[in-house]
Amino acid sequence: MELEVGGRTVRLSNPDKIYYPEPGYTKRDVAEYYLAVAPGVLRGLRGRPTTLQRFPDGVDGESFYQKRAPKNVPEWLPTARIAFPSGRTADEVCPTEEAAVLWAANLGCLTFHPWPVRRTDTEHPDELRIDLDPQPGTDFSDAVRAALQLRPLLEEFGLTGWPKTSGGRGLHVYVPIEPRWTFTECRHAVIALGRELEHRSGGEVTTAWWKEERGARILVDYNQMARDRTIASPYSLRARPRATASAPLRWEELERVSPADFTLRTLPGRFAELGDVHAGMDEQRASLDGALELYAHQGAGDLPYPPDFPKMPGEPSRVQPSRARKRG
Repeated sequence: MELEVGGRTVRLSNPDKIYYPEPGYTKRDVAEYYLAVAPGVLRGLRGRPTTLQRFPDGVDGESFYQKRAPKNVPEWLPTARIAFPSGRTADEVCPTEEAAVLWAANLGCLTFHPWPVRRTDTEHPDELRIDLDPQPGTDFSDAVRAALQLRPLLEEFGLTGWPKTSGGRGLHVYVPIEPRWTFTECRHAVIALGRELEHRSGGEVTTAWWKEERGARILVDYNQMARDRTIASPYSLRARPRATASAPLRWEELERVSPADFTLRTLPGRFAELGDVHAGMDEQRASLDGALELYAHQGAGDLPYPPDFPKMPGEPSRVQPSRARKRG
């Protein structure tokens, strides 16, 4: 099977292979979905080093994250060399046209994980990505409440938030910024905003890294802004039984929608009717100066990095609090 997109022909092998057994969606269905929303998904990927989350045997089979560009990458699909926290490097694909989305879908890629940088400058993010992650005892409505408190907080610091569903239970809020700050500085900005949101939320939000300290609250997962941490791109399908997708939203919709509303079957119709509701996002790039001043003013210092990171400058102990008490 061959698909035409953007003047290129993309071959789709085994189009009738089942990828989502519960609704019976095939590889062809996945490809046609991405063809329908291609302008939107490309907006989130364009020129960004992108990890491909591949499910060659569908969502019930083995999966893996492909960070290094495959050997058979088309000559028209550029790559960029990125550096991991370990110091190792890899060349990742950087989609610049819609055909790249279909090419990846043919490899069994259901979810795209772009870095918050462009291939022209892989050291300075041009997006903050604020992950509002419901912890046990909370749900999507709690994440919505946190997001609605986050919006005016961002505006106080000259920042504009763009919300989307994660495709699961949570919400992501993107903030376009000027590409002038390092990953460390961007992570500090998210920590500062998360701490302030935690303070204002009346106990509904937390920045606690250790699960034993989080409680039934919404976690601001600040480590999603660490180098080599990525989240599902807008319009990416998720490996969930009903083929939900990560859907860009308008703020006024938040209290009316559910993550289950946005699937492989429903999102193309929404896109055809409304277009990409985040189409103007890249036109607004803001300064992080205010958020970084807040971080300095708070004076609380850094928070732990993920366990696979080397020890980072200024990082507090990674010893779980309950274990630290036992040692004491």
